[in-house]
Amino acid sequence: MDKGNIYIVTAPSGAGKTSLVRALLEADRQVQLSVSYTTRAPRPGEVNGKDYHFVDEQTFLDMLHRGDFLESAEVYGNRYGTSQSWIEGVIRSGADILLEIDWQGAAQVRRIFPEAIGIFILPPSLEALTQRLKGRNSDSEEVITRRLAAAREDIRHVEEFDYVIINDLFDTALQELLAVIRGQRLTMARQLARHAETIGKMK
Repeated sequence: MDKGNIYIVTAPSGAGKTSLVRALLEADRQVQLSVSYTTRAPRPGEVNGKDYHFVDEQTFLDMLHRGDFLESAEVYGNRYGTSQSWIEGVIRSGADILLEIDWQGAAQVRRIFPEAIGIFILPPSLEALTQRLKGRNSDSEEVITRRLAAAREDIRHVEEFDYVIINDLFDTALQELLAVIRGQRLTMARQLARHAETIGKMK
């Protein structure tokens, strides 16, 4: 059976990555979202096993020491990790999988799965990003300043990715994201793997 694709979607905070990924998953049911493990507390409305696997610090560290994680990171004092065995099982089944992780996690994934496809979501400008962060009305000026500094650091790594989507108009960015996902399924290698007999008969 042809293996599925691994897509890595990365973006600075406020670029609209989560909304784009949610819309993508609604539009293309062949893509499964990787559910990360985290030590942070659930936010209102979040469901364990759907949004994240919420675990305590010791459980996370035990998994880390066993080598269970494909990638892991600490962000703002909370730990996040992706289960390697789950990822391997999904792609072996032929399904596509999408990881929402930062550039450091993306680099860790590519060391094990160099064929993973990296997609970087950019805001139209830093000014627009600032307005989006302020528009949330959930962060202090100090936190926004810290997030903007982190965003600049994130954006310095944009050239490490295969595709770049500028999220100015949401619907346009979504169609571009879908185009990447669907285009990857039509490469020569993928089509030969899926339709070898049919193509062979036509030669």
